[in-house]
Amino acid sequence: MRERRSGRVGTVSGLALLAGGTAVAAVAGGAHSIFATILLGMLAVGMGHALLTEVQRQARRRNVGGWASHDTVNTVLLASWAGGALSATLLVVAPATVRAVGLLLALAYALSCVYFVAERYRTISDPPPAEPREPKSPAQLEAQRPKPDVTGLRPHPEVTSQRQEAPAETV
Repeated sequence: MRERRSGRVGTVSGLALLAGGTAVAAVAGGAHSIFATILLGMLAVGMGHALLTEVQRQARRRNVGGWASHDTVNTVLLASWAGGALSATLLVVAPATVRAVGLLLALAYALSCVYFVAERYRTISDPPPAEPREPKSPAQLEAQRPKPDVTGLRPHPEVTSQRQEAPAETV
């Protein structure tokens, strides 16, 4: 089975754009029905959750020795989206609802960027988890389990000494 590449820079940026674009479309459409606005809003929340999940996955990966180039790219892109959303908020020509969504997006992108950097540094500084041990087969578990004395009788000392002297049979 092939290992997946973990350095997916486009995933974080694409999810950020989709979440932001959907949120803006929900409030800026003009002639939307209330159903379409609610549906687009729910879609934007779902995309925001997917973005957060991807940011966590990217930040917590362990197959790279430390801070890599795609970590820098993810950080710069998230910071750029925060700056772009903030600058769109400052435009007076946009309606108030679009500006409000732009402000929320700027805050969300900035928090995502800070969260990514903090989580990445925490992951890099933590020691890797211990290697998982191979699960034992039922036969190995049975061999390790102590055998109960079901009779309650103690063997005669001569019988015990004869058992110890007898050669062991190989199975």
